[in-house]
Amino acid sequence: MIKTIIFDFGDVFINLDKEGAMTNALELFEMEEFSEDLIAINALYEQGLLSTDEFIEFYHENFPKLSKKDIIEAWNFIICDFPPKRLAFIEQLAKDKKYNLILLSNTNELHIECVKKHISFYEDFKAAFNTFYLSHEIMLRKPNADIFEFVLNENNLKANECLFIDDTLENTEAAAKLGINVWNNNPKTEDIIDLFTIKSDLF
Repeated sequence: MIKTIIFDFGDVFINLDKEGAMTNALELFEMEEFSEDLIAINALYEQGLLSTDEFIEFYHENFPKLSKKDIIEAWNFIICDFPPKRLAFIEQLAKDKKYNLILLSNTNELHIECVKKHISFYEDFKAAFNTFYLSHEIMLRKPNADIFEFVLNENNLKANECLFIDDTLENTEAAAKLGINVWNNNPKTEDIIDLFTIKSDLF
């Protein structure tokens, strides 16, 4: 029986343009693909192990032709719209009080500041959750097992009573290894508002 639902943020509630952001970044940085160093730096920033100033300075030093504004805009290119119907969905779930609601997102300070600036109801969204975890604040990152263990331990949860929803397969696979029920949602064909129809077998 599911008692706790753990939600990802990007491409579950807020729409992301991952492909467009990557294409834009590669053109801007005049690269064919991201180097391992850049991927590692991005992950460190997402995990809160680099400050925003250090992160921007790293890119500015490596791509001196670009302004810091250019770098920030390229980084935030990924963030798109947040359909209000999804806010209504989570607010109704919160009102019903049937489930413990947790948000668990790999994100970073620049993206959250961008979301706050462009999504007027961000604070209302955040308030719908019992607990709200952002990777850069807790210094843990999916798909590492320790982030899921942290959530389970901090909230005294049983893995088999939890459902974790994420659009990234490696994240749901990692959670499933710990005995957590999962839904690897496809943002192109599925919507979180249809959760109880799509995953009716769990409820």
